[in-house]
Amino acid sequence: MLGFIIALLSGALMSVQGVFNTQVTKTSGIWVANAFVQFTALLVCLAAWLVTDRSSFGALWKVEPKYMLLGGAIGAFITYTVIKGMELLGPARAVMIIVVSQLIVAYLIELSGVFGVEKQPPELRKLAGMAVAIAGIVIFKWN
Repeated sequence: MLGFIIALLSGALMSVQGVFNTQVTKTSGIWVANAFVQFTALLVCLAAWLVTDRSSFGALWKVEPKYMLLGGAIGAFITYTVIKGMELLGPARAVMIIVVSQLIVAYLIELSGVFGVEKQPPELRKLAGMAVAIAGIVIFKWN
């Protein structure tokens, strides 16, 4: 249940952040806004690290495979694409498409077992769920 609540909170925060970032971009430009977002995220993470676990940053160099350390770089492009998506489509449409895209890619990762994820067999109910989500986008976008 806790995982469900955290996932709901994550989605809500992503939507609010996307709207905030899109508004900041109108004044500052997309890469300045993105840099500010990433910088403030760094500050929050460092503060949380100081208050909580204080694990060693040296442990990062033990991560294998090394490409797993690209999450932050990917995060910069996530911020950029969320801002542009919301700017071009509006918050509701953009987030709906983002979430369905996340669902599809996550399922493909599970099916293929890449990036160290345990491979899962295909399930008809999951495919049906994705089809319903895609149909929801079509219905929502339909004017």
